[in-house]
Amino acid sequence: MEVANKDPGKFHFYVSLVKSAVRIASGAAFIVGGYYLENWGTYIILGGALLIAAEIPIVQEIVCKTITECISAIKELQFPVVMKVVGPIHKSDVGGIILNISSEEKLTASFDDIMKIEGATSVLIQPMKKGTELFIGAKKEDKFGHLVLCGLGGIYIEVLKDIQTSLAPVSKMEAAEMIQNLRSYKIIQGIRNQEGINENEFAEIITKISNLVSVVPEIEELDLNPLFGNSKEIFAVDARIRIDKN
Repeated sequence: MEVANKDPGKFHFYVSLVKSAVRIASGAAFIVGGYYLENWGTYIILGGALLIAAEIPIVQEIVCKTITECISAIKELQFPVVMKVVGPIHKSDVGGIILNISSEEKLTASFDDIMKIEGATSVLIQPMKKGTELFIGAKKEDKFGHLVLCGLGGIYIEVLKDIQTSLAPVSKMEAAEMIQNLRSYKIIQGIRNQEGINENEFAEIITKISNLVSVVPEIEELDLNPLFGNSKEIFAVDARIRIDKN
């Protein structure tokens, strides 16, 4: 199998890093939104490095523990931004996502609100991005290996339940067929003057996820939801990866 990476050594370094962290973790380990590995409440910049090494495009982000750090982050990211809680896994369920922050005043108020959430340890700030929400995932099935999944993301995955699956390894051609077999494929193509999605890039990322779970079989579940896509690019803004240390 050809690993989807221009630097296999770098890729396998991060794979080894993840496996080492899994061995010392208590129970299952999680890389959650913000691409972080949770290990006894300590967040290690690991998941994002793994996704980058696998050439999964992710949006720029900065984690802040104080409002001073938030203000400093804005100098690099620029308004408008999104602020997300770091700690709770299901951020939207606890009101831990605030969109379209466009002023220092709103930034301060948002930070105060999020840090009041039970279990919040810090905030994650990302540039505000737009596009069609997409989903790519993987799930380990006993005796069969990993199922790779794709579809529209965000609330669409819950409302439409329109998902295509294929057993890893998934080739580029198989990934393209998964996309084209979605009932929502016309949305991906672009309808009613709505910009379509770069299908080639979508298929490429599906293939890279397939490669990732093949190289790291300890991954039990993986969700990139959502990714934002348009005719030019696709990038992940949230990731959740469950790794079984056994």
